[in-house]
Amino acid sequence: MSLTADELDFIAQEEEVEIMPKFDIPTMWLITGDVGPFEVGIPIKVPLWIALQLRGDNKCNIITPYWLTKSSMEKVKEFETKSPLFSKMPSRHYMSVAKLIFELCPEDVPEADDIKLLVKDVWNARMSKLQAAIALFIEKGASWAKVDNLTQMEMCAIRPFFPHSLEHLHRFRKTIQAARLHSAGNASLEVRRQLPK
Repeated sequence: MSLTADELDFIAQEEEVEIMPKFDIPTMWLITGDVGPFEVGIPIKVPLWIALQLRGDNKCNIITPYWLTKSSMEKVKEFETKSPLFSKMPSRHYMSVAKLIFELCPEDVPEADDIKLLVKDVWNARMSKLQAAIALFIEKGASWAKVDNLTQMEMCAIRPFFPHSLEHLHRFRKTIQAARLHSAGNASLEVRRQLPK
């Protein structure tokens, strides 16, 4: 089953983030589990979807995830641009979480504009490496490949063109194989003609 980018954004909202509540209430009992208690000025971890809802109602501020800082994203960018390997991302849903936070409350993230650019640079670097890996895979005529540390969103981004490319490669190989069999068949016919009777 293939997930769309919107479905992955939805799944990413289960990731926990820290908030600073502006209200006091006891524990909330939800189907997915208990959350709380909420006390003014006391940080608490909640799923992103709750944080976004509360932030939209101006009942909390979202505390920037440790990995969504300028220094952290600069380190990730440096690794991604210098290494041929994919680094393990600090969040499996880094693109979705960053996008959702920046859409609703960029003012909760210090240096938000710089971090947005860094997240985009990391995404672009990873996509570039992924496209190069796919090109090498196709060029080598490989039948399988192992790529570590890709996120679901990155796999979702390449999914539209990768199977199409593999289909063309498969057709190309079948054509070459048929041509070889045909030329081998003609060669053996020619050899048989030259044999003494």
